[in-house]
Amino acid sequence: MGYLEITAIVFACISAVFAIFTAHYFFFTVIGIFARKKFKPRDEKLRYGIVIGARNEETVIAALIDSIKSNNYPQDKIEIFVAAHNCTDRTAEIARAHGATVYEYDNLDERTVGYAYKYIFDCIDRDYGTMSFDGFFIINADNVLTPDYISKMNDAFLHYDKKNVITSYRNSGNIGDNYMSCLYGLYFLSACRFEARGRTLCNCSTRVSGTGYVMPSELVKDGWEYVTLTEDWEFTADKIARGHKVMHCDEAEFFDEQPTTVPVMLRQRMRWARGHTLVFFTKYFKLLKSIFTPKRKGGAANKYSAYDISVAIMPLGAIAVFTWLAHLVCIALCPLFGYDPAVVWAWYGIIFAIGFGISYLLSFFSGALLAILERKRIRKVGFFKMTAALLLFPFFLLLNVILDVASLFVKNLAWKAIPHKGQ
Repeated sequence: MGYLEITAIVFACISAVFAIFTAHYFFFTVIGIFARKKFKPRDEKLRYGIVIGARNEETVIAALIDSIKSNNYPQDKIEIFVAAHNCTDRTAEIARAHGATVYEYDNLDERTVGYAYKYIFDCIDRDYGTMSFDGFFIINADNVLTPDYISKMNDAFLHYDKKNVITSYRNSGNIGDNYMSCLYGLYFLSACRFEARGRTLCNCSTRVSGTGYVMPSELVKDGWEYVTLTEDWEFTADKIARGHKVMHCDEAEFFDEQPTTVPVMLRQRMRWARGHTLVFFTKYFKLLKSIFTPKRKGGAANKYSAYDISVAIMPLGAIAVFTWLAHLVCIALCPLFGYDPAVVWAWYGIIFAIGFGISYLLSFFSGALLAILERKRIRKVGFFKMTAALLLFPFFLLLNVILDVASLFVKNLAWKAIPHKGQ
């Protein structure tokens, strides 16, 4: 067996290891395609605090608060809290006018929304008492809730005896604006359909994606501690490592507003990638420890969930790129072992093209399948716009790999607000 054959076997084995690590994704996807968990309606109505982080959101904050107040849930069981952080517009004034309790927070050294949550939970505990609420919703300022949203989430929350975090169906109110918002919409719909549904049916934790979730007040009785660029990933990893679960309520739907331009998309996703990398470095070993620590000593209650999230927070894109570069170096050394470089590179090029083509087609058809499955919940997207988005969808996903690598070298990435025009 020659050098080239040994090299091929080594890297094939590495690829097989990564395939084994992520094989369960396919299993959960298949389940999510065919089934979802429904929760029995409950007469009991719990008391919730709804926490909204808002920075210069005067164009959208009123619509969110109005959608909360128009929910078919007893309004005396709801308190709306807005953290108007580092605002230079009328966000606080408008939120108060629409009936929210507003806490203003100004500190330009603490720009992430996690700092706003940290501040507002301290204020809530001081003025109301955190434990006077059964749970807290985390909602983004650009979100709009469907009329039965809180009721559906309350049903799921009670189903799990008020112990689990419950996330919801994240749809896009402006999915039909252009191809970019359509790409974002498909991306988040895939997380609901292909990730969250199957895991919930299997009683395995899913993850928080941005906002749109409710958590037991017990989880913030000592305050909020997640302030990185991606506090949702940080919150998810930490809570699962501590033995909590995140489940999904597919019937509770909310809408958010997606970016519509490439510069804003790149800026946002670079922030996500950097935050994801930081969560890996700070939470990965805590998750591993929780897997191997007995439950009675504080280990994860659901060890498979801890394993699943530990894989999810790994920078798999960066690892794949560096593995690929190492393979290229090995191939470049082939002439030293008597191989014709032209023949070797030609074969490698063919194999790479076939692999890329298969990956592209799989991504395209998964997006097309998603568009068919979720067609009743996708609003105002024409055939040609959807076709363009589906053709670009594989590249939208591939960008995660590129940004994973870039995030390793980006320093002092500042959080910047995403502009919103209102749904």
